[in-house]
Amino acid sequence: MDYSSKQFEKLYKDSYKQMYRLAYSVLEDSEEARDAVSQVFTQIWRTKPQISDTSVNGYLLVATRNQSLHILQQRKLRLEMEKELRDEREEIESNEKEELMSELKKVIEKNLTEQDKRVLNLHYDEELTYGETAQVLGISMAAVNKHITQSLAKIRQNLKIAK
Repeated sequence: MDYSSKQFEKLYKDSYKQMYRLAYSVLEDSEEARDAVSQVFTQIWRTKPQISDTSVNGYLLVATRNQSLHILQQRKLRLEMEKELRDEREEIESNEKEELMSELKKVIEKNLTEQDKRVLNLHYDEELTYGETAQVLGISMAAVNKHITQSLAKIRQNLKIAK
């Protein structure tokens, strides 16, 4: 095969569409298909392999298929790595959340009155409104507000969370 600029440009123009279709059929992504074809031509231009004129088309198609399969493998590895990183992050976040919840329970147990605990439980765990919480406990809504406000202040202070 002749590697003059004109011959190489002609080879590119004559073969690009067929190579692109092959790459696209493997990759199902137009940008990656274009990259695969470009990488094949770049590699051929750099290495200038000795290919007979009758074998060039087959060589290009095999090289395109191989490059496309390589890109698929890289994609798969990237997705696996992203999943592993995401799983690790979720595990770390879960552990941190568990530690924080454990610390929160200790602070609540140690620093809040039984009434404070009941108010917080009804409002946050049972998701009752101030009015519903007041009605269940037989206290005023202002008392519910006072218990919640003071309880949260004690929790923040003991957990050293900035207000």
